[in-house]
Amino acid sequence: MRSFFKNSFPFFIFISILVCLSGCAESSDAPENNAEKVSSLELKYATEFSVDYYEEDIKLINVNDGNRYLVVPERLKEEADFDEKKLNDRFGEAVIIYGPSENVYLAASSAFDMFVKLQALDKVKACSTKEKDISIDEFRERCSDGKISYVGKYSAPDYEALLNMNCDLAIESTMIYHAPQIKEQLFTLGIPVVVERSSYEATPLGRLEWIKFYGALFNLEKEAEEYFDSQCLVVEKLEEKLNDLSRENEVKVAFFYISSAGYVNVRKPGDYITGMIETAGGTYVPDMELSEEDNALSTININWEDFYAGALDADIIIYNGTIDNTVVTLDDLYGKNPLFADFKAVKEGNVWCTDLNMFQETGSVGDVMMDLYRVINNEHEGETVFLRHLE
Repeated sequence: MRSFFKNSFPFFIFISILVCLSGCAESSDAPENNAEKVSSLELKYATEFSVDYYEEDIKLINVNDGNRYLVVPERLKEEADFDEKKLNDRFGEAVIIYGPSENVYLAASSAFDMFVKLQALDKVKACSTKEKDISIDEFRERCSDGKISYVGKYSAPDYEALLNMNCDLAIESTMIYHAPQIKEQLFTLGIPVVVERSSYEATPLGRLEWIKFYGALFNLEKEAEEYFDSQCLVVEKLEEKLNDLSRENEVKVAFFYISSAGYVNVRKPGDYITGMIETAGGTYVPDMELSEEDNALSTININWEDFYAGALDADIIIYNGTIDNTVVTLDDLYGKNPLFADFKAVKEGNVWCTDLNMFQETGSVGDVMMDLYRVINNEHEGETVFLRHLE
């Protein structure tokens, strides 16, 4: 036995060296940042991204899905000793965006309003939403004037049109993960791709704070900060109103739509919509317990029986007209299921419907919550902008 270990010792040394080298090779693949950071963007609510600032006006944006975006001033690219490999050596592998971009393909409708609020619509040259489906006036007008072109669905864009407009950045929603070949083809054509992820924020103000993400992309940090602070003031005033409000009972609010298959699609607890309802003074129903296996989507389909049991005594029901715009009157709601007539909210005339702009105007989180406050506390009197009363 002793002679075996003695004779095998060099072999064990050899194997150990191989294991060590293998481990070193794996660790070298991980992105490393050897550059010296100058400062970081201050975030109050958002947790899904961060922005770090470096010398030469370089910015590194990290997103919680693992994507890293390096925003590099165009002037550096024109320097004689410029080398992208050196950037990768300094910052690790990242999508390099030479900016600020001026010819953007915007395939994420949730970001439309961010560009409006930043007064940066002139940077958007193409989108994947048809003009008739756009509820934001400023954006729709630019589409009508031909300043923003529709280039096909996100899953089948017109690559030739994008190349002809010298597209220098594509902003996609997470739907692009259902068509990964599109993202890959855009990269192949030299068009960097950013994936918008604001809907994954746990709070409404966290979602709104993604305006700072776009501010960093386009050197509009000051404008982003000012607008974000203005919406925070709206929320603060709302909270003051709630503190002054004396109310004995909770107000239960259901938010849903009926799918084509007959299921009831509801928001998951902790979603930004349920967060807005609760910030506005309501209690979201139906109350659900989710398993750890549930996916990352913000909604879930439940059967009619469970919805009926959980929302029958809701004080207010809000139909998601953004997804299903077929409900215009109470009769349309009864057409989905005649048992809606049993609901407390229906009997008391507290049935509302969202319009398309509630979801596209993501920069108006504070104003949406103020609408919800008016409805929940019966102070609307025809003043709501994003919610429509069903009769």
